[in-house]
Amino acid sequence: MGKKKIILVVEDDTDVRANIKLYLDSIGYTCWEASDGAEALELTQRKQPDLILLDIMLPRINGYQVCKKLKENEKYKNIPIIMLTAKIEREDKEWGEKMGVDAYVTKPFDFDELQKMIDKLTRFK
Repeated sequence: MGKKKIILVVEDDTDVRANIKLYLDSIGYTCWEASDGAEALELTQRKQPDLILLDIMLPRINGYQVCKKLKENEKYKNIPIIMLTAKIEREDKEWGEKMGVDAYVTKPFDFDELQKMIDKLTRFK
């Protein structure tokens, strides 16, 4: 089967983060957690995840800035990033695309749809 894919969940809401981790663990992914943008950058630089689920509204460094920093760095630019956010305005999605996100999912979200997106983005990693 190969090694388990590693997903970094960056979410400041403890309950939401716990639910996502529980789900991802149950479907065979290894899950790391970060509660703010600075912690997400530190974790990514220490041990590179296969995919990042990234909230936008985060303490210290917001999700857009995290995405931009990672996508501008040669070492991390190929890590798929899924924005997972309550921000539903078209401008928010366009801003995310401009920062380099690979997919944009709004809360509340469907776990099955999220799984399909994760599977698709990590298939060849």
